[in-house]
Amino acid sequence: LISKMLVRTILEGSTVVMKAVNTNSEKQLRKAISIAPRGKRAAMIQDLLTIRADRDTYYYGCDELFARHPDIVKRLIADAEHLLPVLLDGLIWRSRVPVKGKRRVNYFVKHLMVDEAGDF
Repeated sequence: LISKMLVRTILEGSTVVMKAVNTNSEKQLRKAISIAPRGKRAAMIQDLLTIRADRDTYYYGCDELFARHPDIVKRLIADAEHLLPVLLDGLIWRSRVPVKGKRRVNYFVKHLMVDEAGDF
């Protein structure tokens, strides 16, 4: 059941970049990004970090992105600094419903604070 959900999630609405991330191939990711116009690269990062849901579960590509590309922040700083705010914005979830004038926010910063071994 889980594998069917994952396959359906990958196939439905996947961008070239998302497919490259799922294959765990740096070469395919570089190719996918290189053929995309520079203006659309930000949209690809937004797509990877968009929280989606269906009847069964939520989907969020943050853990997978950092698991496959743990150096993404360093690479963006070195090669595409203008995409760093897009990445960081994708690590924030904001409730669309304010309560008493305040809006709930979740910050997904685990991958920015700890390494793959879980150390600071």
